[in-house]
Amino acid sequence: IETEEYNFRKLNLPEGHPATDLQDTLYVKNNILLRTHTSSVEARILTDEEPPIRIAFPGKCYRNETLNATNAAFFHHYQGVVVDKGITMQHLMGTLDAFHRYLFGDDIKIRFRYKYYPEVSPGLGVDLLCLFCHGDGCNACQQRGWTEVLGSGMIHYNTLKMCGIDPEIYTGFAFGMGLDRLVMQRLAINDIRKLYGGLIYE
Repeated sequence: IETEEYNFRKLNLPEGHPATDLQDTLYVKNNILLRTHTSSVEARILTDEEPPIRIAFPGKCYRNETLNATNAAFFHHYQGVVVDKGITMQHLMGTLDAFHRYLFGDDIKIRFRYKYYPEVSPGLGVDLLCLFCHGDGCNACQQRGWTEVLGSGMIHYNTLKMCGIDPEIYTGFAFGMGLDRLVMQRLAINDIRKLYGGLIYE
């Protein structure tokens, strides 16, 4: 359970932003909600700690999603945050490339795409070549050939400032990856519902 301040405002999502709409967010009461991403923990860390910051943490998140093979109303995020002097986009891309090679092996194919996220600028999405169909398109990748596994980017100037860190001195990057989708690809599980259905599949 989180507040709008840490889930949205300190992450450069002003009131009325589409991401705060009830179609995406599950509200408990007034400005209290079920967190939609682990970036809310990032906002708390940036507010409470002083650079240099290097931290990673998992957590459960909730969104008003229709259950299907690749989406659920709750999912697990793994967030990473780095803030220091001289941090660049190359540090972020190198970290994400090394992570995917560690998890899937050196033959894995990923791609970086520009993505818009209010809390970062520029934003970076990472897609994994689908390990089920190898790019041909299937249900697991929604016929795209690629599976989006994380969002990331350079922490926005405004986000750093609202959390009390001087953006003229420090820069940083953040990423949030969906552990459920990574597990599905790593263990060849083609339907997210199998992770939570209570059945054992061989």
